[in-house]
Amino acid sequence: METTAIINHISDWLLNYAQNTHVKGFVIGISGGIDSAITSTLAAKTGLPLLCVEMPIHQNNKQVDRGLKHIDWLKENFENVRRVELELTPVFDRFISLLPLGEEKHELALVNTRARLRMTTLYYFAQANNSLVLGTGNKVEDFGIGFFTKYGDGGVDISPIADLLKTEVYTLGKELGIDTEILKAAPTDGLWGEDKTDEDQIGASYQELEWAMAFSGDKNALTTREKQVLDIYTKMNKANQHKMHAIPVCKIPNTLK
Repeated sequence: METTAIINHISDWLLNYAQNTHVKGFVIGISGGIDSAITSTLAAKTGLPLLCVEMPIHQNNKQVDRGLKHIDWLKENFENVRRVELELTPVFDRFISLLPLGEEKHELALVNTRARLRMTTLYYFAQANNSLVLGTGNKVEDFGIGFFTKYGDGGVDISPIADLLKTEVYTLGKELGIDTEILKAAPTDGLWGEDKTDEDQIGASYQELEWAMAFSGDKNALTTREKQVLDIYTKMNKANQHKMHAIPVCKIPNTLK
């Protein structure tokens, strides 16, 4: 893997895309995780204005601290980086308070609401600053198991690292000098009240999912764990196809028009 060349390629791609679409810069949500750390650094390297937005909603303090520390590092190394901290917990709590009384609160729906509140916030700043919202999803999340919230963290303008596997993202992180605390932190979407990791939710690690994504051999020769991982990957891939394809459009026959 030609790490330095890939870094330059992505950064150049971001710069060219922004110039061709006549926008001023980029907006990104910072989570304290590796994907947003890598993406924000690649965007900062373009020299275009980059707005990093911290948007905690009942967030684990460790995640917030890692995110803020990363933004400080970006600002120390790149003059084009600005920050905004917006506490969205009161907005989220107010939304919950307005839900119909007596209705059972659906936990996963509320988790996804957090992601959609953040998306709305990012697009406010993007439109106000004539900027693009950066996606932070990697290849396994975006095209393997669909591990993102539709119109939440999946609601972006461009996806700089969506052709990179998670392990490749970490390789870029080491080359870019991303903080060790971020590199060692267990991946998490940060959408749950407790510190639930991605592996806790999925039931498999990203290394295992990468293997399943590339698997094309004899299923009968697999170990029990390999069969479990392949089953997890296959089920999630099928269930989340609606996230990975364009919205279905009902085509009206010409004879009816």
